[in-house]
Amino acid sequence: MVVVGAGECGTRAAFELREAGWNGPITLVGAEHSRPYERPPLSKYVLTGSEGNVEPPALYEDGALRDAGIEYVAAATVTGVDREGHEAVLADGRRIPYERLLLATGASARRLPVAGIEAGGVHYLRSRADAIVLRDRLRPGARIGVIGAGFIGLEVAAAAAARGCAVTVIEAAPRPMSRAVPAAIATAVADRHRQAGVDLRCGLAMERLTRQDGALLLELGAPREAPGPAVQRLPHRRGWSGPAAEPHTYTVPRPSEALPLAFDTVVAGVGAVPETALAEKAGLAIDNGVRVDDRLITSDPDIFAAGDCCSFPHPLYGGRRIRLEAWRNAQDQGRAVARNMLGDGRPFAAVPWFWSDQFDLTLQIAGLPDAAAREVVRDRPDGVTIRFGLGDDGRLLYAAAVGTGNAVAKDISLAEILIARRAVPDPAPLTDPAVPLKTLLRQAPS
Repeated sequence: MVVVGAGECGTRAAFELREAGWNGPITLVGAEHSRPYERPPLSKYVLTGSEGNVEPPALYEDGALRDAGIEYVAAATVTGVDREGHEAVLADGRRIPYERLLLATGASARRLPVAGIEAGGVHYLRSRADAIVLRDRLRPGARIGVIGAGFIGLEVAAAAAARGCAVTVIEAAPRPMSRAVPAAIATAVADRHRQAGVDLRCGLAMERLTRQDGALLLELGAPREAPGPAVQRLPHRRGWSGPAAEPHTYTVPRPSEALPLAFDTVVAGVGAVPETALAEKAGLAIDNGVRVDDRLITSDPDIFAAGDCCSFPHPLYGGRRIRLEAWRNAQDQGRAVARNMLGDGRPFAAVPWFWSDQFDLTLQIAGLPDAAAREVVRDRPDGVTIRFGLGDDGRLLYAAAVGTGNAVAKDISLAEILIARRAVPDPAPLTDPAVPLKTLLRQAPS
């Protein structure tokens, strides 16, 4: 068994192969020199921790790979796959035979599409090395420009603000996290950033990046849509039920405000691109990533793919093909694909789950917000609002909330089980905080 990619997904899969009973050789190939490590901390405490605490935690303790009989080939790149000969070909010419091959090649940071990018000074965050370089730039008083108000961009912005930087976030969409979370939750997170002094600007296009007197000047275009008032919000109504996307708007600078902005460092968080070059070279099917079936098998029955690099049909959402860039998905698919490599043949159906820590807030989402037809809310006495998305048939398709610490974890966890069971809950008790979600769980099919 050969696993290409020593991130969360690939490393979990290698260990799961052994735990599931595979007694033959297992080879794990990773591009980095270091042992496999956790990636979520890169945008969090690796950027904000004390001077001596810059290392992300390892996925496993020292010696665990050796004790499990897993050969770890570090600092190596697989440049080709000989499908007929069943061999993975390394850049140095070595050839590793395989019975089953797993591609867990992940994704790379999408490059900033702006004129003048060759001026330099733009940073991306995908690896330990990226985080250490960026950390050195986040010094008190430093002017930090963050392009993109998705999870990574906002987590970097929160870390920079916590270190005393002057932070500006530029987002092309009308609101932050527009593709990932319900509008009302994005509002709460955006408000917390502004409370911390982050200048969050949405609806602006980047035009050009230039260097002048040691600073990076970012020229911005006019808003994509003519703005109304600088900020407009509708009052929340308890138990409101309506379209999943609520009519919130966000700060949109007027054309007169869209002047060149000067930064010491620019960080781009404009999405990720699945690493498919190896699969393409091998002639495997590609569809928004390496195309796999519901068992995570590619167009070659002896080659599997999992994690950020692959798209797969999800049975909870009508077989809709999706690609998930998420820590939980990497774990879940790593375990599932290992067992399917051993012939388990079980369709992958784990509920998508996302999380983000920003300042003192934790955001959690179970399911896919864009799949719902309407939304209902549960206003808890502690001020936390849980938002539930329902399909046309009333089935629960997502749950999302934001709160301090672990305030939302229990409810989102229970909702995740309901989603997995294809529950069709009565909206009345769903919105009533006096009715425990466990009650609905007992009523749902197992």
